[in-house]
Amino acid sequence: MAKGSDLALGWGTWFPVSGPAEGSLRPPLPPRGKGPDPAARVLQVNEVVFSPDESHCATGGEDGSVRVWSLASMELVIQFQVLNQSCLCLAWSPPSCGHPEQQQVVAGYSDGTLRVFSIARTSMELKMQPHRAALMALAFSTDGQTILSGDKDGVVAVSRLRTGITFRVLSDHQGAPISTIQSTSKKYGDLGVEGTDLWLAASRDQRISVWASDWLRDCCDLLDWLSFPAPATLEASGLPPPSLAAFCPWDGALLVCVGLGAHEEVVFYSLRQKQVCVYTCLGQQPRHPGP
Repeated sequence: MAKGSDLALGWGTWFPVSGPAEGSLRPPLPPRGKGPDPAARVLQVNEVVFSPDESHCATGGEDGSVRVWSLASMELVIQFQVLNQSCLCLAWSPPSCGHPEQQQVVAGYSDGTLRVFSIARTSMELKMQPHRAALMALAFSTDGQTILSGDKDGVVAVSRLRTGITFRVLSDHQGAPISTIQSTSKKYGDLGVEGTDLWLAASRDQRISVWASDWLRDCCDLLDWLSFPAPATLEASGLPPPSLAAFCPWDGALLVCVGLGAHEEVVFYSLRQKQVCVYTCLGQQPRHPGP
């Protein structure tokens, strides 16, 4: 489900399960044999993320809600609610965080705040404000101890989850909203740089930065910088399409990028060769760049 999708919700009234604290709500179950109310209002969903074992997913709503769903039963399990804000982005803690009871969902909001929710305890564990502008993208470090966040002004912040302290701010993309942040692991010294994490940030001006980091040592170095020409056509809003990028699942040194360049195509970029290795135009056969 893509950003901006709509989701019909029902089942009646929400009630608190751990006091009136913000971010601690659970829905009552619908009557046996009855599904959601067809008259339930339709809410815009801005983001969907999946748990590492793909048993659950979380949705972030325009109404400020974070809802956790069971994929087996397609039932709503938990709802966290923040009033007078929109939840614009989410990240689910990685498998390295340990046992299922330690799973967390981090949510970014339109006022620049970031909230950490515990799935097992159904409560908000931390609130911080690393940004002045609305958050647009989130990602955990591979060890789950650090969160990277990007905002509408193009600022990327790096924060400790245990303390809530933002210890690094990067403004390399300033002026263009961050559309994607992703992190993956790498071997120490691989690609000729130190660090055990690779992470990237993509912004709406068709730029991607790739970084190598070791957050325990407060080490972060720029590995590569990609810049693509503006697309030939704009969306109905007059803005270019979102610039999206991800590390290839079977090769962390290979980037998969879309929404970049003058044509509608998927671009595969090699961090080892420092060049695009494959273009795949949508609806056509892949092609390799010429000599």
